[in-house]
Amino acid sequence: MSHVARGRGQVGFIAGFLLLPLALYLTFVIWPYIQTFGYSFTNWSGQSPTFDFVGLENYSTLMKDEVFRGALLHNLFLLVFVPTITILLALFFAFMVNVGGRSGAGGVRGVRGAAFYKIVYFFPQVLSLAILAVLFGAVYRSDEGGLLNGLLTKLHIIDRLHPIEWLNEPNLVLWCMLAVVVWHGVGFYLVLFSAAMQTVPKDIYEAALLDGAGRAQTFIKVTLPLLWDAVQTSAVYLGIAAMDMFVLVSTMTSGQFGGGPDHHGEVMATVLMRNFLYFGKSGYACAMGVVMLVLTLILSLVTLRATRRERIEF
Repeated sequence: MSHVARGRGQVGFIAGFLLLPLALYLTFVIWPYIQTFGYSFTNWSGQSPTFDFVGLENYSTLMKDEVFRGALLHNLFLLVFVPTITILLALFFAFMVNVGGRSGAGGVRGVRGAAFYKIVYFFPQVLSLAILAVLFGAVYRSDEGGLLNGLLTKLHIIDRLHPIEWLNEPNLVLWCMLAVVVWHGVGFYLVLFSAAMQTVPKDIYEAALLDGAGRAQTFIKVTLPLLWDAVQTSAVYLGIAAMDMFVLVSTMTSGQFGGGPDHHGEVMATVLMRNFLYFGKSGYACAMGVVMLVLTLILSLVTLRATRRERIEF
């Protein structure tokens, strides 16, 4: 009986510590999701305390909204390229920093100055998105004073009187946003992959070298399989980031809450905020939020399932 009483006491002690965090989580995280889901079935304007139940009207309207469908395609475009480019660059740089330098005796070591390179690559991560918007706003300026236009003018690639309007060109605006996100994220994932590489015994790389493996073979057949768990986690986080993009798009592109020329730089989050704050269609915006939540959950589950593989022990 004493063991049973002791077990019940431990359960009560643990439950007491978990009760307050659980209550805070339910209040400030789960309850807003439930409210948003409920408001998505109403014509709530966001200001009035009264609203009417409209059923699935918001969702049916959403499926016919060309601006939202275009924004969804833009998010899918970013969803493909942001994780792919960021992870490949981070893996390549992490590999070169940690095992890219090889000694004359056939051993494995990082390149000279590896610690300095990690700091340099990680530096963009310490900058806030607001600073990034200002910084790349100067880079993409549509006159000769912009960094890119000034450089291309000096190289006589473009005419000084006809600079490129990077953020106002329908075919360039998304690529410009993509470049900012990749530049900001590569350093963080480089450090993440570097930390994972530090746990891999050097004997594995040296054995691959003795078998005649080149750098490309070592990267593909040794490094990538051993870092697969880190790559999987990174793909999920980067995919979630690609489904957002509100801060950069809203601050760097033209239009109310951003969106670029004729909605060519639009993402779902900017359409949502415009309907919520500018047009007063809060119930409609909540329906967009629910769709974004469902798509993000599906994305996470599909990514985890598609990249699942047996764990490699070493």
